[in-house]
Amino acid sequence: MTTELAERTILPPAVPMDRLADVVRHSRDGRAELIDAAGERIILPDEVFEVLQLVVLAMAAGQAVTIAPHHQTLTTQEAADLLGVSRPTVVRLLERGEIPYEQPGRHRRILLRDVLTYQEQRRHQRRASLDRMVEISEEADLYEATADPRSTR
Repeated sequence: MTTELAERTILPPAVPMDRLADVVRHSRDGRAELIDAAGERIILPDEVFEVLQLVVLAMAAGQAVTIAPHHQTLTTQEAADLLGVSRPTVVRLLERGEIPYEQPGRHRRILLRDVLTYQEQRRHQRRASLDRMVEISEEADLYEATADPRSTR
């Protein structure tokens, strides 16, 4: 069976997935095996198990899952699509040195791992900024002031 490597969205099955979700949720060492039709056991690499775990938990919660394979090396447009920004924004990030890249000819090439690292750093920065804003609001007692919109200071 040959499967085309293209983006695909899969709906959750109609059967309950509670037992399967419990198994992947409570897997302590992250080790899992597949058993093929001949009974041969194949140990799943950690990365494959992590993907399987995320898919099972999402589907058990009634969510559809989209599988989207990516090349290890991306164009600026592919990186922009992954980050949810415009291609010119990615070019600016590259030129400022925020994401490493190679330019063997006319076209820039970006490693997928560098884009994912940048994405994770931005996520942490946003979370830290939001945490700081909450901290400032709490110190200034702004939460109490807006808890009852009728109250005035």
